[in-house]
Amino acid sequence: MTEARNQLLPGDPAPMFRAPSNINPSFDFGSAAGRYIALSFLGPLDGAIAKGRFDAFLGEAGLFTNPDCYFFGAVLGKLGDADPALTQQRPGMDMFWDDDGTLARLYGALSAGQGQGDFEPVTFLIGLDMRVLAVVRTPDPAEHAAAMLNILKRLPQIGPHRPRAPQAPVLFLPSVFEPALCRRLIEGYEAAGGAESGFMREKDGKTVLVIDHKHKRRSDWTIDDETLKDTARQRIKRRIVPEIEKAFQFSVTRMERYIVACYDSSTGGYFQAHRDNTTKGTAHRRFAVTINLNSDEYDGGELIFPEYGRTVFKPPVGGAVVFSCSLLHQALPVTRGKRYAFLPFLYDDAAAKIREANNAYLGDNVAPYKSGG
Repeated sequence: MTEARNQLLPGDPAPMFRAPSNINPSFDFGSAAGRYIALSFLGPLDGAIAKGRFDAFLGEAGLFTNPDCYFFGAVLGKLGDADPALTQQRPGMDMFWDDDGTLARLYGALSAGQGQGDFEPVTFLIGLDMRVLAVVRTPDPAEHAAAMLNILKRLPQIGPHRPRAPQAPVLFLPSVFEPALCRRLIEGYEAAGGAESGFMREKDGKTVLVIDHKHKRRSDWTIDDETLKDTARQRIKRRIVPEIEKAFQFSVTRMERYIVACYDSSTGGYFQAHRDNTTKGTAHRRFAVTINLNSDEYDGGELIFPEYGRTVFKPPVGGAVVFSCSLLHQALPVTRGKRYAFLPFLYDDAAAKIREANNAYLGDNVAPYKSGG
C-alpha cells in the first residue's frame, strides 16, 4: 500500500533541512529566512523534464534579483550528473541536489518509501518567517511557473531596512485556521449562543470567577464537539507550537480551554488591560493565543500591549497573536459588528503540576483541574 504524502498547507512551518547546493555543499535552508522564497521540486535529472521546469522559472529570472525574493530548485540526483545549465550560478536562483529523495519526501513531492516514478512537481511559496504561504501543484511546467510567479508578484514589498518603534515581544502569525474552519466556529457559536464571560480574581485567598462590566464585556461558547476540538488543537500543534519553540525555546505540551469568544459592538465588547496569570488558578498559564475568525466584519477590537506603546494588533481572518501571559494586554472596544475569536492558553507538563497543586486555592465557582487534562 502506498504511504501518504506529506501534505504541507498554507500556514504550516516549512520543514528545515541541510542539503548540497550549487553554492554550498551543506546549505542550511533556515539561513535563507527573511525574504519570499519559491522552493520548487523539479523532478529527476534524467531527460529534459527537470530542466524544462526550471527554464519556465528562468524566464522571470529578473524577479529574483530583487533582494525580497529568492528561488531554490530541488532536483532528484547528484550534482555530478546535472546538466550544466542547472549548476550555473545566477543571482537569486540556486539549486539543491536531492540524491536519495529525502527532501522530496519531506515536502511531499514523493510519497514515503516510493521511488522517483512517484514524483509530483510542487512549488512552495515560503514567507519571511519560513511558513508556507502558497502551494502550486499544476503539472504543466509553463502553467506551474506562471501560477507561482503571479502569486509572488502580488505580495507586498519588504523594502529596505528602517528604524522601528519598540514593539511588544509577540508572534503575529497568519493562516493558523483556514477560512472554512473560522466560519464553522462562528456558526457553532451562533447556533449554541454564548454565555457571559467573567475573569479570575483573588478573594480571601481563593481564585474566584468575577463578572464586572466595567472591566470586561464578552460572551463565550465552550466547544463540546470533540472532532471540532481536535481539529483546532491539531492546527495549533502544527502551526503555532513550532513557532513558540523557535522564538522562545519553550516546548508546549498542554492546551487550556476551547472557546469561541464574541465581542459585540451593541454592548461595546471589550476587555480592559490585564494579565492572564496573576491568580493561583491561572499561574500555570504560559502563552495566550488570540485567533481572529472574522477580522473583515467588524471595526475596533484590536489588541494592544500598553507597556510597549500604542501599536495595535489585528490579525487577518484565521491569523493569530501569540504572547506571554505575563504581558499586560487589552482588547479595545468593538465599534461595529461582532468580533469572534478563538482564545486558548498554552503551557507545559511542569506548569500542569503547578495547576494541579493550586486546586486547593480555587473558589467554589471555578472547576478544579484534573490530572492529565
